[in-house]
Amino acid sequence: MAGCTSADGGSGDAASDVAGAGYVAGDGSVETWAAADRGAAVDLSGVSYDSEDIDLADLRGQVVVVNFWYANCPPCRKEAPDLAELSEQYEPDGVRFLGVNHIDAPGTAQAFERRFAIPYPSLHDSESAGVAAMQGVVPLRAMPTTVVLDREGRVAARILGLAERSVLSTLIAETLEE
Repeated sequence: MAGCTSADGGSGDAASDVAGAGYVAGDGSVETWAAADRGAAVDLSGVSYDSEDIDLADLRGQVVVVNFWYANCPPCRKEAPDLAELSEQYEPDGVRFLGVNHIDAPGTAQAFERRFAIPYPSLHDSESAGVAAMQGVVPLRAMPTTVVLDREGRVAARILGLAERSVLSTLIAETLEE
């Protein structure tokens, strides 16, 4: 992934990213897919940092927002409060949020979740299954990346980089209206 890596092409681990401090983040660009143009449902399952088994197949019938993040990524920290608020705002409408973190150790990820009062689970994606699940469906070119899945589990929209609250809210509302 291109985003939140050091400008010198650092290793991608949190320590080198912080040391490099030359972040290459996504530009916030949004891509959407018409329902007729969407591919197959995303197949992703794993265990959360709270040891909860999570399978996107169990969430079919609901709109799901999947956010790829890690704790030392500046735009990930900036968007976290908005994501937490949006998850609570849309929960009564049946929208579910899921974080995916393939970089952080459990303690680091849980500290981030506590600091930003994240009310939804994040997969401890130590083997990058979440990233692999999106390849061929929707490329993840930056961290953070936020993906909105329709009720059938197919990718309806993607935001590369920081998810602006109003933009993500619009994408969620449009997907709910389908």
